[in-house]
Amino acid sequence: MNPIGWLRLEGAAELAVACWFYSHTASPWYLFAILFLAPDLGMLGYLAGPRAGAWCYNFLHTYAIAAPIAAIAFALGRPVLLAIALIWCAHIAFDRMVGYGLKSPASFKTTHLGTLGG
Repeated sequence: MNPIGWLRLEGAAELAVACWFYSHTASPWYLFAILFLAPDLGMLGYLAGPRAGAWCYNFLHTYAIAAPIAAIAFALGRPVLLAIALIWCAHIAFDRMVGYGLKSPASFKTTHLGTLGG
């Protein structure tokens, strides 16, 4: 398996873990369904150009933001915030699993997982 295949497999594992943790929050699955695509609102940054678009998209598609929020929510006993952060992590994992990676300012289709559609 090539490195991209391993990264996609890793995304699948991360998705499973995020969903498993979410299932233990007692939060409703309709909340998961409603918020699952919310991080993709970062694509609106592309209205300001590819550089701003890549920054906005990447900000909402990195575990460096979502995972610490989940940890803080857990530590402070904030179940709603924890559920939202786990949904966010699940979205990131799903994107990685299907091949959507962090964007390059050069093009929306150029990601750290390769070129989309190529």
